[in-house]
Amino acid sequence: MSNEHDSVVVKHEDNEGSLRSYVTGFLLSIALTLCAYLMVVHRVSTNDWVIAAIIGLALIQFLVQMFYFLHLGKETKPRWKLFVLIFMITIVLILVFGSIWIMNNLNHRMTPEQINTYLNNQGGGF
Repeated sequence: MSNEHDSVVVKHEDNEGSLRSYVTGFLLSIALTLCAYLMVVHRVSTNDWVIAAIIGLALIQFLVQMFYFLHLGKETKPRWKLFVLIFMITIVLILVFGSIWIMNNLNHRMTPEQINTYLNNQGGGF
């Protein structure tokens, strides 16, 4: 039987952010999204640097969300979250680059006659 004076000590990691942290992360995310949106809508330029700038803004927003919302790096044992993050990034890269590779390969292997037949069957022919 248990004694009434026995107590259970529960260790709880305090990884939760403050309201200020969440608002800062939210405002940074909104600002980064608006920058990319305005670059596209106002057609800043048609150069390749615009695509690189949008990819850079996306990576910065990824880091903002990792630190402000998922609290990466603020826990006492960050190793497990780091393994999950690396695994997630690996899967996303496989999906993205695999899809681009497949689409490029299909585009390369289709003849112009096959493209026209496909477009005519879909109702978007010339």
